[in-house]
Amino acid sequence: MLLIRSLLFNTAFYLNLALWLLAAMVTMVLPPRFLLKIALCWAQTSLWWMRVIVGTRYEIKGTENIPPGGIIMAAKHQSTWETFALVTVFRNPVYILKRELTWLPFFGWCLLKLRMIPVDRGARSRALQAVTRRAKVELGQNGRQLMIFPEGTRRPAGAEPAYKYGVTHLYAELGVPCVPVALNAGLYWPRRSLIKRPGTIKVEIMPAIPPGLDKAAFHALLQEQIETASNRLLADGLAELDRLGVPAPVSIRQEAQPSA
Repeated sequence: MLLIRSLLFNTAFYLNLALWLLAAMVTMVLPPRFLLKIALCWAQTSLWWMRVIVGTRYEIKGTENIPPGGIIMAAKHQSTWETFALVTVFRNPVYILKRELTWLPFFGWCLLKLRMIPVDRGARSRALQAVTRRAKVELGQNGRQLMIFPEGTRRPAGAEPAYKYGVTHLYAELGVPCVPVALNAGLYWPRRSLIKRPGTIKVEIMPAIPPGLDKAAFHALLQEQIETASNRLLADGLAELDRLGVPAPVSIRQEAQPSA
């Protein structure tokens, strides 16, 4: 039954994406705010389909911790889920994402229209400088919220953290608060898997780290806050799956740290 529901949701998810991409094409000649509304509708309907078909709900706590103006939102990255679900939290987000996504027909055009910031991960320091220049414009002149996944790519739920230098560099250069975001989405929507699990995905938005910290101190603090909270949410999720009688991968159970 879990596999059948997962397959049904995957079909609905991509059909839903295709329909909203068609709607998005109509807005390409309009200001970006209209396309942003389309993106929000896509995210909300995708979350609705996941609840209806799979039985997966979500809970986001701590939105009051998001300060006004330009900020960095640094989120744990375990799943495809947070790449679209967190759109519902922002007023005007700008994502840092791999440039290959902008090459996709329709979807990539929308990313460019929304002025998302692509990064060439092979160019390293040159790419980081280009991202910094773009981020300064978007946050400074346009007051947008910069969304970044500090590990750069999806990591399995419970895996050892692998935080990159990019978020620390941006924190130092942009001089804005950084808001840590923990989650356990990878337990319910695992990377590279067809399976989607019922339950409640939890997101915790923590108080902002103010600008001005030493780079090493910031990097250590950000990782400690995100990992501690994410491990706690993962343990909560495993307990929920046990109550629902839904199996979870043994590897995740071995990595979970309930005491964190």
